[in-house]
Amino acid sequence: MHSSVHQTIATVWRLESARITAHVARVVRDVGVAEELAQDALVAALEHWPAQGVPDNPAAWLMTTAKRRALDHLRHRQMAEARHDGIAADLEALGADHVPDFVDALDEARQDDIGDDLLRLVFTACHPVLGTDARVALTLKLLGGLTTHEIARAFLVPEATIAQRIVRAKKTLGDAGVPFEVPRGDALGERLSSVLEVVYLVFNEGYTATSGADWMRPALCDEALRLGRMLAGIAPQQAEVHGLLALMEIQASRAAARTDDQGRPVLLADQDRSRWDALLIRRGLAGLARAESLAPVAGPYQLQAALAACHARALRAQDTDWARIAALYGELARLAPSPVVELNRAVAVAMHAGPAAGLLIADALLHHKAMQAYHWLPGVRGDLLARLGRAAEARAEFERAAALAGNERERTFLLERAESLR
Repeated sequence: MHSSVHQTIATVWRLESARITAHVARVVRDVGVAEELAQDALVAALEHWPAQGVPDNPAAWLMTTAKRRALDHLRHRQMAEARHDGIAADLEALGADHVPDFVDALDEARQDDIGDDLLRLVFTACHPVLGTDARVALTLKLLGGLTTHEIARAFLVPEATIAQRIVRAKKTLGDAGVPFEVPRGDALGERLSSVLEVVYLVFNEGYTATSGADWMRPALCDEALRLGRMLAGIAPQQAEVHGLLALMEIQASRAAARTDDQGRPVLLADQDRSRWDALLIRRGLAGLARAESLAPVAGPYQLQAALAACHARALRAQDTDWARIAALYGELARLAPSPVVELNRAVAVAMHAGPAAGLLIADALLHHKAMQAYHWLPGVRGDLLARLGRAAEARAEFERAAALAGNERERTFLLERAESLR
């Protein structure tokens, strides 16, 4: 019985923790304190539900309990700071003798989409004052509902390291006086890019793990998709939010076909497309259409979603419109130039105009500092050299790529490519 109740608590917490933390943070104006108070509500559920039974509305029970904890926190703070006018105002706004029910709280939050508590929490957790690693860890903790142990396991780092990142991130936000709000005007677009970057980093780590024994980490993909859908729901007029969600859904549609029965990577051209998830593809294409209707001039995520859509629309690998893909990569390179985009453009150009044309683009990246340790540069060059009949050079490139690869599955795959050329 208790195991069933604990499973229910875990499920409800995963679904509702971000909303509860966000609402409490709006009251106490401190993300770290808000998370502690929300955790107090979780502890209360673990103490009471096994004995008293799961309430009819478990999400509302957790929300109400957390809000009461917030009220107590403000009262104690008021006693410690007797003449603190701001806290008195907070108490009056919250209502000292009445805690609104869960539905009322949601209705209140929905009165103004741009002021939604969840959106405030997203922009706070992804604030540029934090380093990338800290933003990722804090976002997964506050918005993904993952435990410190789960985040550490996903990124293959010690749990203590993740715990320290999260503690330092919350302290940094407090010390910097980062307001619990959604930026306005030009600042909104600037900060939104940071939010989307974090979500896509999480997705990519799940889609192609940078290290470890597994090619993919599906749980991270699922969390990134959940965060993307949350963003699309609370920022429905932001084209790039829909672009990113479309991109992730189309890419995630291939998950079942990306590995064989032994967990080894299967390249896009060799995948069984009947195993692609048709529902995710439909959702992704609909999201791309939504993004295009909101912003006819495409942003980076919308362009990447359009690239993914080219593959999704091809029933067979040989039906892929490589001319359009090469053109889209050209647009992306102009809009968001990076050596990785150029390497992807090299692959597309090679498929459209031949391996020699692609190799010219790839060779131009050989002396780029950021690409010196990027294993897919020699990996791509190895593939193009092999297609040109330059087997010895290709084998050396695959071996170099394997030496740089951090993921065991990728390393094995690249060494097998090298061995096949002997």
